[in-house]
Order: sequence, then C-alpha cells, then structure tokens
Amino acid sequence: MLELILKYQQGYLKKIKKYPYKRYMHQDISFKNRLTGLLGARGVGKTTFLLQYLQEVDISDEKKLYLSVDNLEIDSLFEIAEYFEKMGGELLIIDEIHKYQGFELELKKIYDILDIKIIFSGSSALQLDHSKADLSRRAVVHYVKGLSFREFLEFKTGAEFESYSLETILKNHLSIASNITQRIKPFEYFDEYIKYGYYPFYFENEDEYLLKLSQTINTVIEVDIPAIFPIEYKNLINLKKLVKLICISKPFKINLKELMQKMGLNDYKSLYRLLDYLDKAKIIRVVKSQSKGDSIFSKPDKLYLNNTNLLFAYCKNSEVGTTREIFFSSMFDDLLSATKGDFLIDERYTFEIGSKNKSFKQIKDLDDSFVVADEIEVGYKNKIPLYLFGFLY
Repeated sequence: MLELILKYQQGYLKKIKKYPYKRYMHQDISFKNRLTGLLGARGVGKTTFLLQYLQEVDISDEKKLYLSVDNLEIDSLFEIAEYFEKMGGELLIIDEIHKYQGFELELKKIYDILDIKIIFSGSSALQLDHSKADLSRRAVVHYVKGLSFREFLEFKTGAEFESYSLETILKNHLSIASNITQRIKPFEYFDEYIKYGYYPFYFENEDEYLLKLSQTINTVIEVDIPAIFPIEYKNLINLKKLVKLICISKPFKINLKELMQKMGLNDYKSLYRLLDYLDKAKIIRVVKSQSKGDSIFSKPDKLYLNNTNLLFAYCKNSEVGTTREIFFSSMFDDLLSATKGDFLIDERYTFEIGSKNKSFKQIKDLDDSFVVADEIEVGYKNKIPLYLFGFLY
C-alpha cells in the first residue's frame, strides 16, 4: 500500500509544478502544531496548497507522505501511519479525510501513539468540536476561502497587490483605492471575477467553468454531505431544490413556510437542519441578526448563495443588488444582519450596500456606519468602493 501511495504522490507533485501561484494561506497558515486541519469548500484549493507545502517543506522525500482518501481504498489510516513512522516518516498529509469513516478515532490514535506530524484536509462541514475523539483539543484548524478579488487580479495580471485589514480599509480607503487605480482599472476585471473568479479551477478551463462548478456542487451534496451528516436520500433532492429556490429568491423576501411546503417538509426544524448542512458545506450563507444567537433552529434573516459564482451557475438572471450583497458577504468569515443597513461586522460596523448613488439615509444616525458603493473606483469619507473589500485577504 505504501508503494502505491508514494507512486500517487510523485504524480501529484509533477502536476503541482503547473501551479506556481502562492495564495494568502502561504502567509497566514502555520504548520507548527503536530496536528493541523485544513477545512474548506470543495474546489477552493486545499489540495493544491497541501501539495505545494509538501513540495517545499525542508524534509527529505522519503520522510513525507501525501495520501488522498478520495482516490484510495484504505483499510486503516493508523496502520499506514504506523508503518510510515517505522520507515522513518516524519510528515503525513491526509487529504479529503471526511471520506474515511471513523477518521476521528484514527487521528486521535495516530496523534497519541506515533511521533509524526499530521496535516489533514476535509470538507468545511466537518465539526471537530462534536466528534467522538474530541479532536478540537488536539488539532489547530484553519479554514480556506475561495479566491479574493486581489488574488484573482494577481492570477490575471501577474502583478502583486497588497491585502488590508478591515480597519485599514475603513480608515485609508481613499489612498488605497487611488493607489490601485493608478496601476489597473478595477472594473476591467471585476465583472469577470464576480461571474467566474472565486474558485481557482477557473484558470484550468475557462470555457467549461460553470459546468464544472455545477458538477462540483452536486458532488458536495451527493457525496460530501452524506459522508458527514445522517441524511435520507429524499433530502439530498431537497438540498438541490433549496439551492435553486434560494438562487431565484431575493434574500430579504424568502418565504420559509413556502420553502418548507415545496419540499414536502412537515416542520421548520427539518428545513433549518437542511439549511445548516448547506451553510456548513459553503454552498449557501445563512445570515442572522445579533439577537438570534448561533442555534441552527433560529430563523435566518437572509439566505444567500455562498459566493457570486454560484449565483451565475444556478440562475439565468441575477439581481444586481443581490450580487453585490453576496460579494460583500463572501469576503468575511462572520457577519450579521443589521437592524438598520444590510450587515453588521464585529458587532460594531454597519454597512449599507448599493449603487454609486446609494445614500446614507438608512444609516445616517449610526456611528461607524458606511455605504459600500458599486460602480465607483475611489470613495469619499464613509463611502467606500465595493471592489475594495476584495482586498481583505
């Protein structure tokens, strides 16, 4: 088995040489811990990142091992790890670990008994805090996002652009935008990013991107979600229905009772559970108000697709207002629905999203409030260009 894994590894490493671009994770993620998890939506580049790390880490080839649960039938992760350690192995990378039933206990056993470093990747839907082995106390977990607009620009132009914290953008957006617009015309690329630029595999085959994206989401629903959650087959069909219904609905006008009836569900809890599956798998984004807490059984304020590319993959026609809100929300890990305005971030900053003519009418009495405007290259005072939030990472 080890010989077969090594053969696969050589093939992967040859392929990865075609992808020299280094994403934000190369600066942000450290693998100093002995057990590190890398979670994220299918297609955002976890495997590419892991193989780049494997290629660059300063360990001889025979002491590092990459295996993908997606491509191999594995009887025991622990037995492979144990044999690898006996052969002098030091670094074991396990990709797509959610496909291996009972991986929690195997990882715990490897961590507790063997003297090797383990890196694993899996679906964003994995919930280590509630796993049988309590891996949350042993593993440092990082979440990988799709391409930001900044990264997309670097892919397209070959130029390098700086990323900025939210606070830096809010304070210095005028000078940042002025600097960017002296180098490029943002709107020459922004529409392409909105439609096609979130997943790195766009650059592998641009003509078939939306088709591949639809296939990727179907795989998440049909394979990844059932590997993690107990779900009946009929509800896999309902998950697909939900994605399309959310796509064609305005975020603030979604009728939950109507959604429930269209899927033949008998109670709201069943609907909320399906929404939670899609949210954790990064297919949709459930946005709630500050008052509703984290319970999956509390009513969401808004439902979005996770990123704008999904909007164009699933909907023939998309509202520009919805597109703007999805882009903005996709650049943040956490945000809430605001009582006034569209979003509340860090329980402090209120944002109203709109066109270049959007006014401050709805948020004029709020401290730390900002209008985020599309169709402008450079803002003024508390009016900030929408595209600029694509430079957060």
